Amino acid sequence: MSLEDMETETLGKALSCRSSVLTRRGITLRVLLKDKLIEPGEGNLSIHYLGKKFIGDLLADGKIKWQETSQVFNSPSAWATHCKKLVNPAKKSGCGWASVRYKGQKLDQYKTTWLKKHQPNSQVTENLASEGEDEEAGEEDDDDGKEVKGQGLDGTLGKKSEERNKKLPAKQLQETNSSDVRQSQKTEGKLRTPVRYSTLGSRDSGRDPRTLVEVTSFSAVNKFQPFNVAVSSNVLLLVDFHCHLTTSEVVGYLGGRWDTNTQLLTVLRAFPCRTRLGDKESASTVEEEICQNIFMRGLSLVGWYHSHPFSHAVPSLQDTDAQMDYQLKLQGSNNNFQPCLALICSPYFHGNPSIESKMAPFWVMPPPEQRPNDYGIPMEVEMTQVQDGFLTNDVLHEMMLLIEFYKGAPDLVQFKNNWNQEKSYLDKIKGSLASKIPKDQGVLQVLEQIYNLLSNIR
Repeated sequence: MSLEDMETETLGKALSCRSSVLTRRGITLRVLLKDKLIEPGEGNLSIHYLGKKFIGDLLADGKIKWQETSQVFNSPSAWATHCKKLVNPAKKSGCGWASVRYKGQKLDQYKTTWLKKHQPNSQVTENLASEGEDEEAGEEDDDDGKEVKGQGLDGTLGKKSEERNKKLPAKQLQETNSSDVRQSQKTEGKLRTPVRYSTLGSRDSGRDPRTLVEVTSFSAVNKFQPFNVAVSSNVLLLVDFHCHLTTSEVVGYLGGRWDTNTQLLTVLRAFPCRTRLGDKESASTVEEEICQNIFMRGLSLVGWYHSHPFSHAVPSLQDTDAQMDYQLKLQGSNNNFQPCLALICSPYFHGNPSIESKMAPFWVMPPPEQRPNDYGIPMEVEMTQVQDGFLTNDVLHEMMLLIEFYKGAPDLVQFKNNWNQEKSYLDKIKGSLASKIPKDQGVLQVLEQIYNLLSNIR
């Protein structure tokens, strides 16, 4: 007998023998649909988990279609487990009937209503499991049903929803940081002091989203970093160069490859966004160009970078929320873990004793399940710099395009001016890029030409 036949037989027994006690597999969405306690429809199912919201359609056959990817799941448990693993890869099961809501109300409440109606003399338990799932004790979802609003990540390119999942649109990356830019320009001389994550507590709408948060090491929470990171020196050189050009925040993409066998994330290419933060019109064009470049080079989108021109290279609360959203988006529709790397570059923070910019990669760990309304935990990521043998034409071309883009801008750094009492801004960028310059000595002459351009642009 097939599983489908077994389920049909179980359904028939459930409907014909109202006075008998149902087995754990007895109550399914098909049962509730048959008795018209619920109805099929688009967007009438939802999951709220650790600040994230998932929307699904209830199909006439009792299955669930996730709107984000059009995947179809056979049960609430299957859908809940899939979605929760995207947010928290360590999640073992989904507690579907206690997690999935039908029109805002948890499914297990409809199950209880059905039992009270058809088995009034039996003992009804609120958390009776269905469809063979074992509900976990202590499972915590976002019970207030409020979605913690992150940054939108619906890509504008590609017809397939799976492809949309693999994008971090430039427009949203820019919107994420545009308020930070405006504030940093106003408070350029005011130093924001990072706070410890342990002092944050639950989410507070009154808290400044620009609050900087110290990163936490994996060893401090008795965990291992779940993936290794290797970054090309050309990537770091281009990111650092981009961040030095302007007193405003900048943003860009990271392209590379993820090896599931070795758990190694290799970052091979940086793609600067040559557009102003908050410029929605040009953002879509920039996104399309970058996504095409990534695809044509046979790479995958593996992360993003942005700058904190004058402050600590640690994430703000807004950065942390955005990164959590991007991690979820890059996860895609399969259950395989895939990391998304965030990189912050701080070129002109005077608290940094080195002339070299501070580069800080981070990743966000979901808050504990028993505290779903807490902020995500920004985790310090260890990365290895792989020294390139030469400077590619792509990198040189990008550097020239960036110079052209910022030429004449009011926030362009004047490289002839003094950075401190001893060094000019030109000395500063030269000193910062020195450790990232490829071994090929012939590149020095090319870079000198670029430095000459910097010293003369206005």
